Amino acid sequence: MLSYSRVLCLLWIGLLASVAVCGAEEWGGETSDFHGFAQYDFSLDGLECKVVAPREAAAGKPWIWRARFFGHAPNVDIALLEKGFHVAFVDVSDLFGSPAAVARWDAFYAFLTQEKGFSKKPALEGLSRGGLILYNWASENPEKVACIYADAPVCDFKSWPGGKGKGAGNPKSWERCLAAYGFTEAEALAYKRNPLDRLEPLALAGVPLLHVVGDVDEVVPVAENTAVLEARYRELGGSIEVIHKPEVGHHPHGLSDPTPIVEFILSHR
Repeated sequence: MLSYSRVLCLLWIGLLASVAVCGAEEWGGETSDFHGFAQYDFSLDGLECKVVAPREAAAGKPWIWRARFFGHAPNVDIALLEKGFHVAFVDVSDLFGSPAAVARWDAFYAFLTQEKGFSKKPALEGLSRGGLILYNWASENPEKVACIYADAPVCDFKSWPGGKGKGAGNPKSWERCLAAYGFTEAEALAYKRNPLDRLEPLALAGVPLLHVVGDVDEVVPVAENTAVLEARYRELGGSIEVIHKPEVGHHPHGLSDPTPIVEFILSHR
């Protein structure tokens, strides 16, 4: 005869399996575990997408939209899942914030807000090169953005992967970046629609920004990226906070205690 605790355990396992099956059917993809939360991987018109669901969605179905490097440095995402946020991601690998990447984000946004009832104004989260798609999409859709959290973000592709400043750059990634935009190097160097150049729509819409940077970052130098963006955004009247990590480079991302980041996002949902 099964013990009472054994019966409860089996019932709980069955309940979890049932929830997973329902979720998989709802999203039409595969189900896995994301730090104790249900993760759904599915295709949307050829796009590879991921959604992680909270145990209970908060009112209005808030969500954080992760740009690139899904699953890396996840403590902010986990904390927001605990608060009832969904976490969403669509693959824009090696597109470097190009118009093709923006089109993918447009399609994913429409799907989540129109068909799944997600909030019309997600929080955006971008690590490293994720800053390119995050800001390029946001500058075209400022009314659809609750706030932006960017971590060691690339704000100008000439800095990275171009390596045209003090950073080392990445020659192979630079080639892929040029291909994504259809540029020659001369055209790329003359381009005036990097995130640093497209801040006015965000400032006019009152979108609050939070950057976390390592002051000795040699991959994405602060002086060529966040420092320039911060000065320009303040000049435009925008609200931006920058958290500095004085002796940290490009890695590790985030904060060991994500509370300041989480509180920023919650205060602007």
